[in-house]
Formats: sequence, C-alpha cells, structure tokens
Amino acid sequence: MSTILVTGGTGTLGRPVCERLRTDGHEVRVLSRHSPPYAVDLREGGPLLDRAVDGVDAVVHCSNILRGDREAARLLVEASRRAGVPHLLYISIVGVDRVPLGYYRTKYAVERMIQQSGVPWTLLRATQFHDLILQLLQGLAKPPVMLLPKEVRDQPLEVTEAAARLAELAAGPPAGRVEDMGGPEIRTFDELARAYLRASGRGRRLVEVPLPGRVYRALRRGGHLAPDRAVGRVTFEEFLARRFAA
Repeated sequence: MSTILVTGGTGTLGRPVCERLRTDGHEVRVLSRHSPPYAVDLREGGPLLDRAVDGVDAVVHCSNILRGDREAARLLVEASRRAGVPHLLYISIVGVDRVPLGYYRTKYAVERMIQQSGVPWTLLRATQFHDLILQLLQGLAKPPVMLLPKEVRDQPLEVTEAAARLAELAAGPPAGRVEDMGGPEIRTFDELARAYLRASGRGRRLVEVPLPGRVYRALRRGGHLAPDRAVGRVTFEEFLARRFAA
C-alpha cells in the first residue's frame, strides 16, 4: 500500500489516525518530538524532518502546536516541497475564518500557507472533539459553581470518526478543500455540562454568564458550527459513558 507520514502521531488525533492507516495496510511513519526514529520538533525542523518526508506518498499534518504552529507548518511545507511529496493533508477547525480567536486565526493562516505551497493538498475542517469539550468541562467544574458561556452551543465530534475520514483521504488523491465534518448534535453548554455531571457523578451549580467581545459574539452566532454537515454518529453522552466506564 502507501507510505504515509503522520505528524503529531502520538496525540489525541494522530494516534487513532496511525492505527486506522495500519489497519488499512499502510506503512506509517510517526513524527513527534519523542517518538524515534522520527523524533522531530516541527518548530525546529532539520535533517531528520527531511528524512521523515523522503519517499512518502502522503503527509497527514495532525500536530497541534499552541505556540509555533505557523513556523512548524512552514518548515513542514518546505521539507515536503524539497522531497516532492505528492499529497499534504491538513486538518483544521470549522469556523477558523469566522471566529476571531487567535488560535483560529493561526489555523486559518496555516490553511492558506498549505494552499499556496505548490504541494498538492487536501484540507478537512472538523468541529471540536469530544475530548476537548470534556477537558474544558472538567476545568470549569473545579469550583463549586460551574460558570458557562451563555447562549453558546457546540457540536462535538468523536475523534476516531475524524481519524477514519483522514485515513480515507490520505489514501486517495489530493482533493483540495473537502466538505466539513461535524458532530451529530448541536448542544448548548448547559446541556453538555449536565451530561458531564451525570456521567461523572459530580454535583455542581450551573450559572450561565454573558461574555464581552467579538469572539463571544461569533460563538453565539454559531460561527464554529456545521449544522449542514452533522455527519458524526457518536453522541457526547455515548462518549462519556465509554470514558467513565473505563
């Protein structure tokens, strides 16, 4: 089959992408800071990055670097161009062009960098994963009162479903920007918080708080949602049931 490099291959998304690619019979190279033989910090690049991309049929860019994401993408694009990589696949976030959050703006800049790179590319945008929503709710539940953003909804997606879609795209030809991928349901943060509290057996008082600023207004308008692309199947409650049963 194909030889496919996955950046961030030990992360929340990268790991199931690698597992799915291997199940489908592909040879997988895992690139992350602490995963030999391709232990590379993408923000620094270097000869080992050139070795990692040499001879691959596709690169799936799953690395999620909070600081230095743009530089990491630049170095990956340059290495891919030098090696003549025939397919660079990037996963981004629904709403990066509509929600003026700094992290989203960086993702949008990386999208444009890849589109203008000269390397044949595929771009998939997805809504937030269940894991991130859970992490956020766990943080909000530390005090006795959970403060939730008022009138904000989300559309959480199961990460293994996104991984399966990425593996499918990586095995095919470059496709440009493909259709967005959203979770099966759009839920208020109040509903998500109550589901989390039930699953975890915790008791908290919930208080919805209006927030100032352009980011909050964009979230209230649903700029990060994909209601017409609710293609995921696993609900947040099903995700929580599995997580807390384990």
